[in-house]
Amino acid sequence: MARPILQLGTSRFLLAHVDLFVSEALAGTGGASDALGAITVVQTTERPEGAARVAALAHGGGYPVRVRGLAGGEVVDRTVQCTAVQAACSASSHWPQLRAQVASEVRVIVSNTADTGYLLDERDGPESLAPGSAPPRSFPAKLLVLLHGRWQAAPRLPLTLLPCELVERNGDVLCGLVTGLARQWQLPAECIGWLGTHCVWANSLVDRIVSEAIEPVGAVAEPYALWAIERRPGLQLPCQHPAIVLTDDLAFHERLKLFLLNGGHTFLAEQWLRGGSDPAATVRQAMADREQRAALEALWSEEILPVFDSLGAAARAQADAYLADVRERFANPFLDHRIADIAQNHAQKKLRRFGPILALAAERAPQLAQPRLRAAMAHGA
Repeated sequence: MARPILQLGTSRFLLAHVDLFVSEALAGTGGASDALGAITVVQTTERPEGAARVAALAHGGGYPVRVRGLAGGEVVDRTVQCTAVQAACSASSHWPQLRAQVASEVRVIVSNTADTGYLLDERDGPESLAPGSAPPRSFPAKLLVLLHGRWQAAPRLPLTLLPCELVERNGDVLCGLVTGLARQWQLPAECIGWLGTHCVWANSLVDRIVSEAIEPVGAVAEPYALWAIERRPGLQLPCQHPAIVLTDDLAFHERLKLFLLNGGHTFLAEQWLRGGSDPAATVRQAMADREQRAALEALWSEEILPVFDSLGAAARAQADAYLADVRERFANPFLDHRIADIAQNHAQKKLRRFGPILALAAERAPQLAQPRLRAAMAHGA
């Protein structure tokens, strides 16, 4: 089977999200027509856990994804065998082969790097472009070398890049980093123009809790899954799948997640910090506690959902549907999501999560009081 999808990163999240979507599409009633083809997974770092996954994936026999949680009021506990990954390697040991593959075969590049994955390394330079050179240290520089080879060998072949990092406007950000690095390396203007105009850098939002790894390779994930991708001319998807949503308004999907899911989590952390801070407390337990659940429901119904009302009836309907899923995700009987973990960096999270809710309300619904959010913002972490 052809491998037109290149995945940069070995995270358990991608194993239970993008890779599972492609596997299900390949196995569907539409057969291979529902997906571009198989996936090559590349370890871009030297982390031991990534090396162990690559070794297990390299056999090509697939791996399990256990889906556990609530969906539509029903308990889900099933295991799916994911077979979309047909090759796996490390950038450090297979760099020439990767350069050749991207130059000729790849149509979609998916990435999910670590928290520092977009950082540049001043030691990387244009000498990395030379044939036979070692891979650069940083992820953006690795990507630039791969894309430079594609520009040289097959500049007319379509190519879509789908970053999955939790960075706002991740496609635009990654494009800016790579093209900026190309200018720094003084690459030809034609190459820089090709990077910015021919390559499709898609902004996307991923939303799924992948709670555990299965050794040596595999993952445990909740039933809910979303991959919202902003429409762009020339965009190629790795597959068609119900969890993949093409949208002209990615910011709206980001608001749903930030306001209702992330905002709900941070409100529970605020209550937890004020109420005794039991280190073993979980989100599921909070949902089962009458007082904590009532306070959270009041926050949603009185201070957040009215903000969606101000955006129109369709926005409110989507918010209601998303919140129904959030309630089930918070009550997942198989997930011990500790509130102590959510409460880390709490002051910064309040600014990032509550601040935009208050700002949009001030703009669209200035009459909305929002006393709980305002009290949380005024209260020190």
